[in-house]
Amino acid sequence: PGGRYRPPHCLARYKSAILVAYSNQKKYLHHLLYYIHPFLQRQQLSYSIYLIQQAGNGTFNRAKLLNVGVREALKDEDWDCLLLHDVDLVPENDYNLYVCDEYYPKHMASAMDKFKYILPYKSFFGGVSALTPEHYMKMNGFPNTYWGSGGENDDIATRIQLAGMKIVRTSPQLGRYKVMDYNEERETREPWRRPASRHDTRKTWKDDGMNSLEFKLLSKTKHPLYTNITVD
Repeated sequence: PGGRYRPPHCLARYKSAILVAYSNQKKYLHHLLYYIHPFLQRQQLSYSIYLIQQAGNGTFNRAKLLNVGVREALKDEDWDCLLLHDVDLVPENDYNLYVCDEYYPKHMASAMDKFKYILPYKSFFGGVSALTPEHYMKMNGFPNTYWGSGGENDDIATRIQLAGMKIVRTSPQLGRYKVMDYNEERETREPWRRPASRHDTRKTWKDDGMNSLEFKLLSKTKHPLYTNITVD
């Protein structure tokens, strides 16, 4: 239960927590769970899937929900790797291993179909990324102050740099992802790249993140295919 899996016939070398910030995208969620469990089991990983959502229908705050997911997941187990995963992305290549780089935060989704399988811009860190708990704490997690999607990914890339790390990337041959329901027409109407953030990350990153995270845990329940975390 709780989307927890351990390979039955061997001792897994890695323990990975997959964290999905979620906001009423039921159709995507079903697809993701359908694809991701067999994918991770073929990699013989020991893993768990966490879904983090906020109650009510206020503005979505992806970065803060991921901070919550990290805190709650680490209460359950001593994970080797934290994978921050958008709900509408499905990996295309089994050799895209859901494990962390020992030294630096790893951007996994280096080739998405909606960007014609190339990186949209140099500091892009969106979609799917993998960080060890040490990496995550070193950069003080993600900012809690981004309401509405977008923008926070660039902040995160800046944080990594300010914390004295760099981004490593899965090669584009392996880091291929399909974006579910991608609609080119909608994308031109609502450009995915948001205007430059008004946040001054250099000034705020040490005070805005895991060390300033406040939330009310409403429930943490184990479903067959995932653990659901709901906060206010």
